[in-house]
Amino acid sequence: MQDYYEILKSIKTKSFSPIYFLQGEETYFIDSIIKEIAQNAIEESQKSFNQLVLYGKDTTLTEILGMARRYPMTGERQVVIVKEAQEIEEWNKEDKQTLVLNYLTNPQPSTILVFGYKYKSLDKRTKLGKAFEKHAVFLNARKIYDDKIADWIRSYCRANTVQMEEQAVMMLSENIGNNLQRLSNEIEKLILNVEEGEQITSKMVQKYVGISKDYNIFELQKALSTINKTKAFKIANYFASTPGNNPMVLIIYNLFSYFTKLLMIHQSADKSARNIAGLIGVNPFFVKEYLMASGNYPTHKVMQNIKHLHEADLQSKGIGYAAQEEGSVLTELVYKLMN
Repeated sequence: MQDYYEILKSIKTKSFSPIYFLQGEETYFIDSIIKEIAQNAIEESQKSFNQLVLYGKDTTLTEILGMARRYPMTGERQVVIVKEAQEIEEWNKEDKQTLVLNYLTNPQPSTILVFGYKYKSLDKRTKLGKAFEKHAVFLNARKIYDDKIADWIRSYCRANTVQMEEQAVMMLSENIGNNLQRLSNEIEKLILNVEEGEQITSKMVQKYVGISKDYNIFELQKALSTINKTKAFKIANYFASTPGNNPMVLIIYNLFSYFTKLLMIHQSADKSARNIAGLIGVNPFFVKEYLMASGNYPTHKVMQNIKHLHEADLQSKGIGYAAQEEGSVLTELVYKLMN
């Protein structure tokens, strides 16, 4: 299986393969590779003749392969993109699988055939799954875990030859989470506003992404870590007054992740900065704050807070509790977390 960034690099340098099979849950990776192929494979003037976009529910494997075997009308290549390929009904038909297997071993060299197989994965133990992995550029697009979001942001920046200040990385990861499409959009916005040779700073994130300097999930976690009740309630009240920009589900999600990291610290015998940084997936620069928070929140309190977060999540959704406004649920939650 190829690496996402390696695939992008080869596409941007116009080194194409005859077949791409892009599958998995993280649709951002699939969509961005398809977009790059569509933009780079053939000249704009030839796209109306030599670029075909199909949708799985509206086509068949026979039709797709028939189009793939055609020669380009002009130029050196054609592109056939199959979006929502998981909707093709014939994947499990043996005779259709044979057609696909034959094409995989003998593809049309002037065609770039791309399958976007979203939300699902072909079983790699099957003959078809093994053949795609062997003969195609094969990507299994897995969801990014929460503790890997910061690493993903750094990788994205490296791929675009720009540096980002560590606090800026953490602000983005803590406030936006694992919405890779939004993250990439915001980073692109930042790249456009950074001077060559300079790094993206937290001030730039505040200015261009619209994350408040004082009222964001990153600052709420810092207030909780030091049990700064005045600051924590100010931020909670701000969130309550701007629910559109600060959805309850995302706040709870991030706080759950935060206290889970504290629980991991308590369970680790090795409290060195290097070990803790690797364990909870943060830069060593922030380990001191987490260690201080673990001192303020012993194991039993961390477990209690995780329970409070679960209850607040249900309460905000009206599941098993009387319906309440999210703002009151949040302020009550913040109180419980620190008491």
